[in-house]
Amino acid sequence: MIRQMTRLVPVFVVLVLMATMVVAADESLATARELYAAAAYEDALLMLNRLRATDVPAADRRGIDQYRAFCLLALGRASEAERAIEAVVSAEPTYQPSDVDMSPRVRTAFSDVRKRMLPGIIQDLYARAKEAFDQKNFEVATSTFKDMLNTLADPAVGAAATQPPLSDLRTLAVGFNELSAAAIAPPPKPVVAVPPPVIAIKQPAPPPPVLRIYSSRDADVQPPTKIRQDLPEYDKRLGTTPGRGTLEIVIDENGNVERALMRGSVHPKFDEIALAAARTWRYKPATLRGVPVKYSKAIAIVVKIGP
Repeated sequence: MIRQMTRLVPVFVVLVLMATMVVAADESLATARELYAAAAYEDALLMLNRLRATDVPAADRRGIDQYRAFCLLALGRASEAERAIEAVVSAEPTYQPSDVDMSPRVRTAFSDVRKRMLPGIIQDLYARAKEAFDQKNFEVATSTFKDMLNTLADPAVGAAATQPPLSDLRTLAVGFNELSAAAIAPPPKPVVAVPPPVIAIKQPAPPPPVLRIYSSRDADVQPPTKIRQDLPEYDKRLGTTPGRGTLEIVIDENGNVERALMRGSVHPKFDEIALAAARTWRYKPATLRGVPVKYSKAIAIVVKIGP
């Protein structure tokens, strides 16, 4: 009898090992989804955490992060769920849970995080696109500017899209995106040069000032100090004979540019980009006896085209 049991033990051990291998091989995103659908949230979360620590394709990693957030919300672990949702939104800003498969609680949690994060993501996309443009990597610049503009049109952004700084970034992104697209497009066929029609640029009248606006004529006022005042480079494709212009700005008591106006035209497209850029400038405000005041400043724009 003992001899027979001894012969059976190895068989039993082999069967246990085989069963263990089958369970280990069954760990997958699909299995975790089934566990979540069966309300086995703890088991699903443990499996997702193990999967997340492995080398999985990017598409599976996004699904893993999404279902981790769903499980954490179902388990009432709100702060951990919020961090998981932030990871999902950072990787894929356009993602929203399905109205069919997910509860209103899950959709609301994702909506709240997206409303909070999308303005910052839009500004980061603009910075990456502008860096690619400055490095003349126009294909990457065009793709990233499009992603930024699509995200800016997301309903979750809401009224913030129509107000600075996002509204100014939209104007800049549209202009730079057009320049990027023109740079990667095939050169046009030679055509007979036709002088462009002369179009008078009607400048809007500035609104009446509520408070006095000081300028360099006021000797007792300490002028503002620039913190950020950079103009975009003039693109030669706009023409080799640019005009001369003067950019007039009003800097408010907080150091922000309250109004910007172009006197004279360098080039219509460049004028538009320069005005949008000016509205993003920042200064240490002018002061009168230590008190911040509004200040009018004029900046001459002279474009020199090298050989």
